[in-house]
Amino acid sequence: MAFGIKREELQQWKADVSRGEIAFLTHYWLDKRFVGIRTVTKVGCSDLDRLSKWCVSHGLNPQFIHHSPSYPHFDLFGSMQKRILELENKWDQIERFKL
Repeated sequence: MAFGIKREELQQWKADVSRGEIAFLTHYWLDKRFVGIRTVTKVGCSDLDRLSKWCVSHGLNPQFIHHSPSYPHFDLFGSMQKRILELENKWDQIERFKL
């Protein structure tokens, strides 16, 4: 279950992903499978080759890309989430979600 984002943020993320940009969207998230995890960052890009290369450049396995037909993305959470947001200078998301 996702919450804590505005419609405009989601629309901007979708537009960026559709244009083939690497786009980041962090939101609150609850999933019983991931105890203690309260946020997720979706790193999306419609250019699967670009997204795969982005994953590899950050030490992530591209096999875990969610191949959503419209918005392919890789989910970041836990310590990996904060580390990569720091590397990508996404300080606004780190501060907003107190990561």
